[in-house]
Amino acid sequence: MTMTQKILAAHAGLEKVVPGQLIEAKLDIVLGNDITAPVAIKEFEKACFKSVFDKDRIAIVLDHFVPNKDIKAAEQSKTCRNFACEHCISKFFDVGKMGIEHALLPEQGIVTAGDCIIGADSHTCTYGALGAFSTGVGSTDMAAAMATGKAWFKVPSAIKIELCGSLPKNTSGKDVILTIIGMIGVDGALYKSMEFCGEGISSLSMDDRLCICNMAIEAGAKNGIFPVDGNTLSYLENRAERKPVIYEADSDAEYEKTVKINLSDIVPTVSCPHLPENTKPASELSDIKIDQVFIGSCTNGRMEDMTAAYEILKGKKVKEGVRCIIIPATMQIMRECIEKGYVTAFIDAGAVVSTPTCGPCLGGYMGILAEGERCVATTNRNFVGRMGHPLSEVYLASPQTAAASALTGYITEYKD
Repeated sequence: MTMTQKILAAHAGLEKVVPGQLIEAKLDIVLGNDITAPVAIKEFEKACFKSVFDKDRIAIVLDHFVPNKDIKAAEQSKTCRNFACEHCISKFFDVGKMGIEHALLPEQGIVTAGDCIIGADSHTCTYGALGAFSTGVGSTDMAAAMATGKAWFKVPSAIKIELCGSLPKNTSGKDVILTIIGMIGVDGALYKSMEFCGEGISSLSMDDRLCICNMAIEAGAKNGIFPVDGNTLSYLENRAERKPVIYEADSDAEYEKTVKINLSDIVPTVSCPHLPENTKPASELSDIKIDQVFIGSCTNGRMEDMTAAYEILKGKKVKEGVRCIIIPATMQIMRECIEKGYVTAFIDAGAVVSTPTCGPCLGGYMGILAEGERCVATTNRNFVGRMGHPLSEVYLASPQTAAASALTGYITEYKD
C-alpha cells in the first residue's frame, strides 16, 4: 500500500485497502470556515443532530471575510460563533486569534502525522506536508462528520512524484508545484494521491512542503502527501497536540505512474491566466505590465514567504502605480513580522499590510481587480474572475517573483 492507503486502512479498521474501495473512516479533525461552516451548521440542524462527536476534534476558523466585510459576512460569522458556543467547540478561531486556516492548524499543532482529516475547503490537502491524509469535502459531509466523527471515502490510486537534487537560490516550493502542474495539467492527478518521495525532499523546508501540498488540488488530486522525516518531526516537536503516527509506503506499493523532478532544474515559474497549468518561466514574461501584487494566502503567507518578500523590498520602493498588498497568514506570523521590523520595511517600501485574511485570493475583499487589471499573486488559483472582474488577469508566482515584480511594475524574475 501507499502512505495514503495505509492511513485510510488504519482509520477504517482494516488490514488493507485497494484503490477504488469504498470505506468509512474515523476522523481526527473536522474543519470548516466562515463561508462553509454556516452551510454545514444548517445541514447539521436540518438532520436533527443534537451534539458533536468531539468538541476538541472540530476546528472552525473565521478567515475568509474576517474582520467582517459586510452584513452577510457578519451573519455568517455570527452563525459560527453561536454554534461554537452552544457545542463548546474548543478550536474556534475568531478575531484576535484568527489566521488563514491552512496555515493556522499546522502552526497550532492541531494536525499531526498519521491523521485523517477532512475540511470544508478544497485546500485542506495542505496537511499532507506533515504526513497526514487530508482532503477537502462539501459542507454536507462536514455536517455529518461533526456529528459522527466519520466520513466515506473512495480509496485513491496514486502518482509517485520522485524528487532529486536541491532547489537553486531564489526558487521555492511554489516554483516546484507550479512546474509539476504545468507538466501534468489541472486534471493530471484527478482523484489520485500525489505521493512525494526521493532524496530531494530533505532539501525542502516545511513551508515549501506545505505550499506544495496546498496546490495538489490544482492538479485535481484527492490529496498530496510527504513522508515523515527529521524535518517533519522537528516541526511537530513541542507543537503537535497528539503523538505523530508514522506511515511509510511499502516497497512494492502500486502507482499509476511516476513523475521525476530534478529540483536543481527548477526555475522561477509563473502560472499565466486562466489556469494553473498554463506555466512559463518568469524570465519569459518580462514584458507583462502589472497593476497589483498580492503576497499572502494559505499557499504563501507563512514566515519564509514574509522573509523572502522582506529581503527583496527592504530599502526599496514599490513601483509608482503598483498596489502591493502583503497579508501574513496568522496572528503569530504577523507578530513576528512586526518584531523583526518587516512591517515597517513593507510600509516604507509603499506596501500595505493587513491582518490575516483570505480576502483578496478569492476576490472577496481587500484587493479586488477592476476590468483589464493584472495581478501577480502568491495564491493558488487564477481562474476567470478569481480576484475580481472577469476581464482581469491573475498570474500565480512565488513570493520572490511577486516582490521583484512589485519593484519594477512588470513580471520580474528575482536575481540578487
